[in-house]
Amino acid sequence: MPENSSDMQTLDASTFKAEIARLNKIIQALMNRAERSSAAQGSDFNLFQTAIVLEEQVRRRTQDLEAAMRENEKINRALQQAKARMELEIQERMLAEEKVLHRNSELTQLNIQLSQAQEQLMQSEKLASLGQLAAGVAHEINNPIGFIFSNFGTLNNYLDDLFEILSSYEAAEKSITDAVVSNNLKTLRDRLEIDFLKNDISQLMTESKEGLIRVRKIVQDLKNFSRVDSNQEWQWADLHQGIDSTLNIINSEVKYKADIIKDYGDIPNVECLPSQINQVFMNLLVNAAHAIGETRGTITVRTSCDLQNVWIEIIDNGSGIPKANLSRIFDPFFTTKPVGKGTGLGLSLSYGIIKKHHGNIEVESEVGQGTTFRISLPIKHRNEDEPEAPKTISGDPVTATTQQITSANES
Repeated sequence: MPENSSDMQTLDASTFKAEIARLNKIIQALMNRAERSSAAQGSDFNLFQTAIVLEEQVRRRTQDLEAAMRENEKINRALQQAKARMELEIQERMLAEEKVLHRNSELTQLNIQLSQAQEQLMQSEKLASLGQLAAGVAHEINNPIGFIFSNFGTLNNYLDDLFEILSSYEAAEKSITDAVVSNNLKTLRDRLEIDFLKNDISQLMTESKEGLIRVRKIVQDLKNFSRVDSNQEWQWADLHQGIDSTLNIINSEVKYKADIIKDYGDIPNVECLPSQINQVFMNLLVNAAHAIGETRGTITVRTSCDLQNVWIEIIDNGSGIPKANLSRIFDPFFTTKPVGKGTGLGLSLSYGIIKKHHGNIEVESEVGQGTTFRISLPIKHRNEDEPEAPKTISGDPVTATTQQITSANES
């Protein structure tokens, strides 16, 4: 529209100039005509007066045209200013729309993160509830097991007394002179298989006691694993005991798939939240068992330490993790398991727990060869306002595909 206004301005100015030139030519022609008439016929006052009137009309018309041109220029300037304001408003509106779209994108991302956090919180609450339930059940089971152990010891003493008196009766049989009584006792002895019962009862008691000991250990490991009787304060814990308790709890997940190799080093107790560290061990060990295919494999648990940190390595010879998935395995809800087989929160929760302990978690994997998870934990818990101790990393150079997730000093 401003281009059309500029063309109109140029066209009107040309028209006005042409009109003024035409009127000037008419005036000049009339004046020439008057001069010729005066020269030919003498002075003609009327013709001169007519020329003056025409000249005045031309002057007025010229003034009107100049005023119209000035008004036209003013209108054109106003149109150009309006165009500039309109273009500025359009730019501002486009910037505002971009900001709105960017804000909507941020809100959408925040909603996704909030949903993930809610799911993760729900999963954590479920795990905490299951831990409380497991500890409660373990406590309830532990009481009758205590009764059984106590009664079992008493029963064992009673059986020893019975076997002792039975041996005395057997020795006294030789002193019986009545043949009928002696034969009856021998027949009853053979029918009841007294010799077999004496041996079998002893074996049954031994096996039953071993079974009770195993049940008691499972219950104790379950209590140690859940740790709901603790107040979730930082405390010194034996990581080897935590690993053993966890392996005992998940024995049904592992025993049919892999052999466990324990390569424990001489490590000190670690100041940590034991139940959460046990949760990390369980997630990594179960994942290692699931990564092993049809052929029976091995899972190696290795520990070592230096002056500031301890390391726990969980190594399997399973299927391995593709390189494309290595950078995503700690993302919430990421899983390569079939639908319904995994939540995708195990490694994410483990990462959060290790981060909370100011530690590191690394993974090395090669498809078809296996996977190694390496956890580094500070021996002494460091508060947020305490400086981080210098780290030393030992071990051979990594030759397989490696993805390191560092959780220390992350905000």
